[in-house]
Amino acid sequence: MYLRFTSRTNADGSVVRYVALAHNRRVDGKIKPDVLMNLGRVDQVDVEGMRRLAASITKHFGGDGDGAGVEAGLVAGAGPLEVVDARSIGATWLLDGLWRRLDIAAAVRTAADARRFTTNMERVLFALVANRAVAPMSKLSAAEWAGEDTVIPGLASMDDDHAYRAMDLLVDADTAGRVQEAVFFAVANLLNLEVDLLFFDTTSTYFERDTEDEGEDAFRRYGHSKDHRGDLPQIVIGLAVTKEGIPVRCWCWPGNSNDQQVLAEVRDDMRDWKLGRVITVVDRGFSCADNLAYLRRAGGHYIAGMRMRDGNPLVEQVLARQGRYQQVRDNLRVKEVRIDGTDVRFVICHNPDQAARDKQQRDDAIARIEAELARIRDQRERDAKRPVGDRTRQRNEAAHVRAECALRDHPSLGRWLVQQPNGRLKVNKTKIKVEERLDGKYLIATSDPHLSTEDAALGYKNLLEAERGFRDLKSQLLLRPVFHRLEHRIRAHVLICWLALLLVRVAERATGETWRNINRQLGRISQVTLAGPAGTVVQTTPLRPEHKAIYQAPSVQPPARVTTFDPR
Repeated sequence: MYLRFTSRTNADGSVVRYVALAHNRRVDGKIKPDVLMNLGRVDQVDVEGMRRLAASITKHFGGDGDGAGVEAGLVAGAGPLEVVDARSIGATWLLDGLWRRLDIAAAVRTAADARRFTTNMERVLFALVANRAVAPMSKLSAAEWAGEDTVIPGLASMDDDHAYRAMDLLVDADTAGRVQEAVFFAVANLLNLEVDLLFFDTTSTYFERDTEDEGEDAFRRYGHSKDHRGDLPQIVIGLAVTKEGIPVRCWCWPGNSNDQQVLAEVRDDMRDWKLGRVITVVDRGFSCADNLAYLRRAGGHYIAGMRMRDGNPLVEQVLARQGRYQQVRDNLRVKEVRIDGTDVRFVICHNPDQAARDKQQRDDAIARIEAELARIRDQRERDAKRPVGDRTRQRNEAAHVRAECALRDHPSLGRWLVQQPNGRLKVNKTKIKVEERLDGKYLIATSDPHLSTEDAALGYKNLLEAERGFRDLKSQLLLRPVFHRLEHRIRAHVLICWLALLLVRVAERATGETWRNINRQLGRISQVTLAGPAGTVVQTTPLRPEHKAIYQAPSVQPPARVTTFDPR
């Protein structure tokens, strides 16, 4: 490594000399100079100090470099450099580039313009979001992570007080969803997102505590847990995504809220964004008549899954209609049905592969039931030969009753049983015939008269993107456990997870890679600080081709090879 001098002649004949930090590399058998960092004009920098630093770097790495430069550095008394710090930078640098491209930083700064902080709260908030995506942990640990383990551009250090202030600022700024709205329109314009279809679903997350909150405005409440933890208080989280999987907006409600109550609020919030023609896609949990009618207000439309086993006479009419199926995909056939007296279009979807799986699961369940009933029946016949007052016979009978009760109350096997007047159980043949008609089928309804049958069916299948978002929130981003007690802090935690999911989805969509792979690859890039008597230099480890490809895909400039050059 050495100093490379160049000159330029001005129009008036004066010559200006420039200096740069460079090293030689071999290209096709020839030595070519590679400029690492331009240092400026010779008359404005300490050339001798930089020469000593270049010599120290060369000596530290054991390179040949420029012999004259090394000799000059040694004569000047320059000592070797030591590694004083090393932090990961790859993943956080990518997320920061996306954060700025999506104008999230601008939205947060606009909301905080009227406030004065000694620390840049926008940078603190980004550190919390990046931590959730890269190495999720508590806010206290995240503050230490941002100051000791990774490089957050523009943030030297932070503590837990900074983290809590940033969370409070985020909740205040997002009143009526202002931050989420600004972020969404920036993302939609930048990525040319199609927002005709918006997919909505809900989930729940529980808290490890013994009791629920008290009071009329309690937030952590008992309710229907989608994590099968009805014994713990929870909150309900709603998520709207595009068909590409980009999260649009999130909501939080008390834990005792149900799906039928929240859809009107979601529809009103999205209508305020003035998105134009939007078709809302919802699952069967939202398909009551009142909700579907509300979704059609102000010219809106819906695609909704319909319950096929609740005895709805309209659904029975649809399933009873004859007609030919249209092949859409190898594993999907569709058939449109129209019913007199309603302008709603019904689409019956049939998956042959799923039909075979449904039949196999039912056959396995019936075989298991019949084997258990045969065992109980044979044991009863053997016990019938014992005296009536025999204690073994009484004990065995009690065991048979318990086995029958367990079979009847079994969550998956009980549906195939019916209890006879004498108390004995038998297989429900009628139930089996009804279910055979529904193997591999699901029913959707749409109010849009212009949407094709194929688009309606495929649009509903894309509802899996919302479910994938919840899955990633809970698994990769570790939405739970929530280390907060106050309602506004809980809401801030959910918003931070939502922002992290947004950055992750944009990165995945741009690179075609999973975030798990992106995070693993970029985690191998580190920023190293070297210091010695000659000065300090901060440089990044060399990028591999796969690293450059990841940065290039979303148009994010990779970190510079040398970021700080401070000769003494």
